[in-house]
Amino acid sequence: MSEERLQIAPESAAPERRKSSFWGKLKRGLLMTHTEVFDRVEAAIEGRAVLDEETLEHLEEGLIAADLGVETALELVDELRRDVKQREALDPLRLRERLVDEMALLLLDAPRPAPRRPGPLVTLLVGVNGVGKTTTAAKLARRALADGERVLLAAADTFRAAAVEQLTLWAQRLEVDVVKQGPGADPAAVVFDALQAARARGVDQVIVDTAGRLHTKDHLMAELAKIKRVIDREAAGWQQRRLLVLDATTGQNAVAQAREFVRSVAVDGIILAKLDGTAKGGVAVAIARELRLPIVYLGVGEAADDLVEFRPREFAAALLG
Repeated sequence: MSEERLQIAPESAAPERRKSSFWGKLKRGLLMTHTEVFDRVEAAIEGRAVLDEETLEHLEEGLIAADLGVETALELVDELRRDVKQREALDPLRLRERLVDEMALLLLDAPRPAPRRPGPLVTLLVGVNGVGKTTTAAKLARRALADGERVLLAAADTFRAAAVEQLTLWAQRLEVDVVKQGPGADPAAVVFDALQAARARGVDQVIVDTAGRLHTKDHLMAELAKIKRVIDREAAGWQQRRLLVLDATTGQNAVAQAREFVRSVAVDGIILAKLDGTAKGGVAVAIARELRLPIVYLGVGEAADDLVEFRPREFAAALLG
């Protein structure tokens, strides 16, 4: 999903969209991934009467091919290997249930996001170019509005004029305030103005959109550090979270990208965007296992309210159930 395609549901559709359950959104968002993983598992066990070592090896290969990652696939199958009796009769439904249980345990073993505290919150979105940060900022604003919070958006991606225009458009449609400056302005100055405005207006959450940056660009990392200093100073006592936005369509490349990014910048959690447009959503399992970072939200569609909380057991069930 390109950042330009975020859809704001018309008012007439809002009641119906509100009825859409978490589970329904998750299932729709993971449809392509579910089909890929399910088909890989089925292909691995097709024509096999017993759950023996050869079957487990085929299953291992299928999970790797489904973008769960080598280490993750090995760990899941090793858990199955400990659990089964030698040459146990193969029950495909029971096997999938076991995989769901083991995957859920693996995901639950990863750290969980810090709970929302009373008082104002600053959410800083970071990541490389093109992952969907601006779109995600609008989706986070919609979630906060649904929770009854007052929201302010900060357009701190001053490098890309289209990002400021886009965020302004979503702010108008969502009827929230946006603080911005001209192209090339100091992003830290935008954040300063936003925090001053938020304090004056009694805002509950400030959501900061930032420019895409690579961990190898020292000046961009220094810019991010400056933004963080401004937040620490101007929002002392406020809850803060720095969320890394990743593009699920890149599969295992997202894991490598995140691994390199977090070596340079401390982040509090992950938002995995564009899940609905890929069969590589299994990468979420690899991210949780390998990076030991909380996955906070999943982007599961193009509408402004298609951002769902990450729930490990439900995710595993939607992936394999």
